[in-house]
Amino acid sequence: MTALNTAWSALGGDSALLARVSAVVREGALRARLPVRELARACAGACALAAAELGARRSGAGQVPAVRVDDGAVATAFVSERHLLLDGRAPVTFAPLSRFWRTADGWVRTHANYPHHRERLLGALGMPEDVAAVESALAERRALEVEEAVYASGGLAVALRTPQEWAAHGQGAAVARRPLVERERLDAARARVLPPLDGSPLLPAAGVRVLDLTRVIAGPVATRTLALLGADVLRVDAPRLPELPDQHADTGFGKRSARLDLTADRGLFEELLAAADVVVTGYRPGALDRFGLTPEALAERRPGLVVAQLSAWGAYGPWAGRRGFDSLVQVATGIAAVEGTPDRPGALPAQALDHGTGYLLAAGVLRALTEQSYEGGSRFVGLSLARTAAWLRDGIRPGVAEEAAYDGPEPWLAERDSPLGRLRYALPPVSFAGGPVDWARPPVPWGTSPARWA
Repeated sequence: MTALNTAWSALGGDSALLARVSAVVREGALRARLPVRELARACAGACALAAAELGARRSGAGQVPAVRVDDGAVATAFVSERHLLLDGRAPVTFAPLSRFWRTADGWVRTHANYPHHRERLLGALGMPEDVAAVESALAERRALEVEEAVYASGGLAVALRTPQEWAAHGQGAAVARRPLVERERLDAARARVLPPLDGSPLLPAAGVRVLDLTRVIAGPVATRTLALLGADVLRVDAPRLPELPDQHADTGFGKRSARLDLTADRGLFEELLAAADVVVTGYRPGALDRFGLTPEALAERRPGLVVAQLSAWGAYGPWAGRRGFDSLVQVATGIAAVEGTPDRPGALPAQALDHGTGYLLAAGVLRALTEQSYEGGSRFVGLSLARTAAWLRDGIRPGVAEEAAYDGPEPWLAERDSPLGRLRYALPPVSFAGGPVDWARPPVPWGTSPARWA
């Protein structure tokens, strides 16, 4: 079974529709020891097919539009944050303290891009913000000791593990028992009737209101994709957790961005929820439960809702409550060991767990909307970076066919003016006949939109 077959099956899709998908395979795109290119192609292709399916359903078309997946477009989009230019300036991707460190018995990777994570890391280590001093101190400590000390302080650090060590870990075992995409019907709510589509290009998610409670890359990539497909996406962030400007610029296309305190402004949030069709969350499991944002609680207040949840490690197992990022999941699950050398860990050529999971999450939302149109019911869709990592590491066979060369990203880059300045950016890889080829709107400055639906 190809990676696309696996992804489409995990989404509950009709296998007969796979005949509508064709691919342009390009040698040299996303080179790695693991089959990253196959994963990326499958995730983008499944998302495009889910969009085409919903578009056909809403437009009354007799046949699902043809889907075309080009490795060049996919490879470019999977490193969109690296291709972004803001008035000619390259973005800042990783802070100095977000890196691999050699320890007394191995390696550990830290994540300190956000100020509060940097402060917690340094507090756990009892160190000033000095790379040389941190390097010297960590060289005398054991990797697992650092992992636990930093976690206890609320920071982010993960010891390097081999695939075998991760398989024997409680979280690795818990992840392996779960499906790639978790799907559930929450109730018997009446089918939500979306109006027929009328216009060109075909926008399968037109009129769908998406409440976006995500951060960093994977969740925002999912909602950026839904915005591409016509959804009204309102991203809502807590005022006390500012986003990294360059990261927001990359994943903010097509959306509006508001700040809202879920405690002080609870009434306003409930007004937004009352008119939402989809809620997407990307915080660690349990972090939003006190606000009544579990899938069941949301569906009770808004019957017929689609709730999509994303996490790093999964909402189960001993690490369910831990924070995580793509780079750390690569280290824990054995990917960094596979991609590295005996002397140093390695990394994938893209933050492929983030991007791949993001496109799968968007596909899950689109498929849920399609299924609702037939069967009704509030729906839940759940994914984790760790489960995507397990699929990449153990569940995808590398492809062998080569049809075209990958000579660089230029054909899949575009430029436009925006409220943030002149942007160079990667075009979306989700493509089907009659569908959109770019976002209708550029990103807006973080937190500057009113907290209301368009």
